[in-house]
Amino acid sequence: MGWAELKNGKLLDAAQAAGFDALITVDKGFATQQNLAGRTISVLLLDSRDTDLDSLLPLVPALGAAIVDLMPGTLVRVGSEKGE
Repeated sequence: MGWAELKNGKLLDAAQAAGFDALITVDKGFATQQNLAGRTISVLLLDSRDTDLDSLLPLVPALGAAIVDLMPGTLVRVGSEKGE
């Protein structure tokens, strides 16, 4: 989408303006860096031990379940600090 240069709030702005319901990230600092109050977009934080595909794939079922109940302007953590 040509958004590689967008960071943090600008990325959220662009995704929300494009009509996305959610942004999926692995940025563990996101929860403290961004205020989602008043936004229509939500954030799903994949919380694994690293960003290797082998670590992220086990989170997919929980990600799917989290999307079903997603509320606008919220951050949902999927997984745990240890990737469990």
